[in-house]
Amino acid sequence: MNGAFLSREILGNTVGQYLYALGAFLAILFGLWVFKEIVVVRLGKLARKTKTKLDDLAVKILSNAGWPLFYILLSFYLALKLIHSPQILDRVLYYSLIVIVSYLAVRATEHIIDFAEEKVIEKQEQTEERKIDKAVIDLLSKSVKIIVWSLAIVLVLDNFGYNVSTLIAGLGIGGIAVAFALQNILSDIFASFSIYFDRPFQVGDFIVIGQDKGTVKHIGIKSTRLQTLEGQELIIANKELTSVRVNNYKKMKRRRVDFTIGVTYETSTEKLRKIPAIIEKIFESIELADLDRAHFKEFADFSLNFEIVYYINSKKYLDYMDTQQEINFKIKEAFEKEKIEMAYPTQTVFVKK
Repeated sequence: MNGAFLSREILGNTVGQYLYALGAFLAILFGLWVFKEIVVVRLGKLARKTKTKLDDLAVKILSNAGWPLFYILLSFYLALKLIHSPQILDRVLYYSLIVIVSYLAVRATEHIIDFAEEKVIEKQEQTEERKIDKAVIDLLSKSVKIIVWSLAIVLVLDNFGYNVSTLIAGLGIGGIAVAFALQNILSDIFASFSIYFDRPFQVGDFIVIGQDKGTVKHIGIKSTRLQTLEGQELIIANKELTSVRVNNYKKMKRRRVDFTIGVTYETSTEKLRKIPAIIEKIFESIELADLDRAHFKEFADFSLNFEIVYYINSKKYLDYMDTQQEINFKIKEAFEKEKIEMAYPTQTVFVKK
């Protein structure tokens, strides 16, 4: 090939420059192909032999970035820099690469988010104390993905020369309108985030909210479900759970119990003095309970009242009820043996003649 032919100028470039750019295009494309078909493939084989999943994630991201169209456009764009080219062609390639690179970056970020979500689910399945509802994890994951996509679109439009500040302002006004329309639903969703991060209770905990109580069976995006002692399912909005006092008995090591028993006014002082000792002896045979005190508390309207306070060394409600029942039976038996009469509502009328 003679020098005259190579020096021949076509559209502002010599034939030699075109051939040089073509060689660069083929070299870059070949290098990218080698990277995908040899380097990435071998990395994938090595990653499958290891126990960690981080390398599998890296290989997956690199594999997804290996679009033939992306490789061709990137090689053509870089080779085009070696010659004088029409400005319109250069801008078309530039914008095309921005869109493709932004898409690949978002996809890579989604893979990282999915990987993190999978790790969180695996971790929470291995422990019984921190059970996280999968719907909450999925909602968090999708929310982050939406934010990433929104940022990518804004950046692409900004590179295209659009005034994104006006667009963001418009989206902000629209977002406020949507937020007002869906404020009840959104408040429940944000409340679920609060429950997720603050962990006032978890699945399996026994909680009391006002007059309602039960075991937490499900913590959802909008509501939480309790299995009550009566057997029915109670559904409570998450917003309500974050605005009221919640008694959580899961971490309670022992329960304090106080109750009152009354005997009749006809009971002699000698027998009244025996009652605290009788109570103490009863508690010596109760396995789960520790007596704190037993006192003659007051002269009530129709009874002489004794207040008994004890601690039960269990957080289970059934253990508490079984223990209280056993105490009640033993008190009744002991009083019958000592001929101590328990009081009930009575009224004595004195008639003066």
